[in-house]
Amino acid sequence: MLKEHAKLLGAIAASGEITGRKKLQKMIFIAKKISFPFQEKFQFHFYGPYSEELTLRIEELCNMSFLDEVKEKKGGYFQYRYSLTDSGREFLDHFQSDDDTLKVCLEDMNLQSARFLELVSTVLYFDSLPREEVEEKVFTLKSKQKYTKEEIEEAYQYIEKLKSNIQ
Repeated sequence: MLKEHAKLLGAIAASGEITGRKKLQKMIFIAKKISFPFQEKFQFHFYGPYSEELTLRIEELCNMSFLDEVKEKKGGYFQYRYSLTDSGREFLDHFQSDDDTLKVCLEDMNLQSARFLELVSTVLYFDSLPREEVEEKVFTLKSKQKYTKEEIEEAYQYIEKLKSNIQ
């Protein structure tokens, strides 16, 4: 059980700090889709792929004082920042397998906007479909985001870049 918790702690440690619950969800989903061994199950939700399991594990890690969750008011909404506590680092030392490839991918993803990661994760969620159908899904399911064909192309290029980093 705690092995999966350790993987999440490792991902957050590799990223330094992750700002936003949505961003955290998308980063783990993308990492899983490009072959990193995360076990959480994802379903399509309002903001793209979402895992209730991941939400619960993050909550458990906060309750165990392994993760620090800082809630900040940003305009009309709250934003959450996640980072490891000293206890979390100690716990992680018992499990850690340094995966530099995962670290590089997560650091890169953490530099991207949550909006872009939402698009990338949506494209990956429907990766079994032909590209035209994926575009159609994006334009239909994510119409409020007003993604362009250029942004979708950028998402595909970004996925290839991430995949090339792990080969």
